[in-house]
Amino acid sequence: MTKKTLPRLYVVTNRRQTRRRPLPSIINETLRAGTKFIQFREKDLDTRQLLSLASELASEAHRHDALLLVNDRADIARCIGADGVHLPAHSLPIPQVRKFLGISTLIGKSTHSQEDVCVAEGEGADFLVLGPIYDTPSKRPYGPPLGIKTLKTVCQRSTLPIYAIGGITLERVQEVKDAGAYGVAVISAILEAVQVSAATKNFINALDAS
Repeated sequence: MTKKTLPRLYVVTNRRQTRRRPLPSIINETLRAGTKFIQFREKDLDTRQLLSLASELASEAHRHDALLLVNDRADIARCIGADGVHLPAHSLPIPQVRKFLGISTLIGKSTHSQEDVCVAEGEGADFLVLGPIYDTPSKRPYGPPLGIKTLKTVCQRSTLPIYAIGGITLERVQEVKDAGAYGVAVISAILEAVQVSAATKNFINALDAS
């Protein structure tokens, strides 16, 4: 799998949004259902805990021929042989991270405005996550929802794959696709689903539909 063929479903982890089910079992289920792109994002764990859990998830992801990116922690990504990192908007500059991890590293960047997108493009990001598009509790610290109009404008101006995040549900997939989004990044829509496998397959089918 290469940078040119990124999967359209990007599953972001949060072990506190799994209906009290173990995160590894949820990730394994969504991987078995077809997910090929995972962001490991557990910001409240200490370094040893991060390393242990990230290593376990990376092994599962690679067993299913899926990509796993580590949120922000380039050191953890390097230690576990992850496929790359996902950088928050105000993280380290992309060129420095790429120098540390190597030119083949996949680097995504979180963006919350057109300005963020321009900066990330200029630094050499491989893809962008833009949001929040819709209102959602987990993304309220990043400001009010950007809305479909902003998503459409940004997608028209950017040459990079853009994943919409924030309040993404199955029913909203077509709307963000019509606005130009390459794919969607989801947390609760997969992790909190009663039937993780079915939810995963529904998202993949909706994203792959013409």
